Amino acid sequence: MSVELLAIAAHRDDVELTCAGTLLKAADRGHRTAILDLTAGEMGTRGSAELRAQEADRAAGILGVIERRNAALPDARIANTDESRRIVVEAIRHFAPRIVILPFPVGRHPDHRVASELGRDACFLAGLARYPAEGRPHRPFKILYALAYREDPVKPTFVVDITDQFERKMAAIRCYASQFDGAQSAGEIFPTGQDLYSLIEIQNAHYGSLIRTRYGEPFFTHETVLVDDVVSLGVESM
Repeated sequence: MSVELLAIAAHRDDVELTCAGTLLKAADRGHRTAILDLTAGEMGTRGSAELRAQEADRAAGILGVIERRNAALPDARIANTDESRRIVVEAIRHFAPRIVILPFPVGRHPDHRVASELGRDACFLAGLARYPAEGRPHRPFKILYALAYREDPVKPTFVVDITDQFERKMAAIRCYASQFDGAQSAGEIFPTGQDLYSLIEIQNAHYGSLIRTRYGEPFFTHETVLVDDVVSLGVESM
């Protein structure tokens, strides 16, 4: 199996919150996409791991991913160990993605921070021919970090226009009724007194406004972005 885009996140529903629109847009363009959830979410205050598994399956159907896999690492106790790296390496070799989306390396939930480091390490190790893990060696071409809901002074490297995908993104998020119905915060989303779904729309609208569209999802890369034709650059300056 080979995919163009693989999203790796700590918990079921993290991908939906941070980069579901981007996955949908990729699938709309004919790219093969997949999700790797690192935990089952068994430590969540709401619902249960079994219920979240059902919700994740329904959301995956909306997102059009070809496979959603769970690494079964311990929720709230993800650690960047030899064993966890091996598990993620084997998943990366299984999917052989060109692009990997990871959580941003800074976050209030320890699992989000560790998942970012673990994912990046595994992307490198997966390409080592002698690394002791199942599957053929494969190293992704590029790593993207999802910036959604960050309060740090980090300017996005780029923002993906998800205006045409936003309603389906919200439909995927609403699959997690056990987590989000009646909630005012989640993960990196701090409460403001509004319902969570309104907060998601506000955040996506903010990033969309940065690229002069209605809705957007922000990403960061360590690499400088290549531009072939400056005349074709978008986003009006004045």
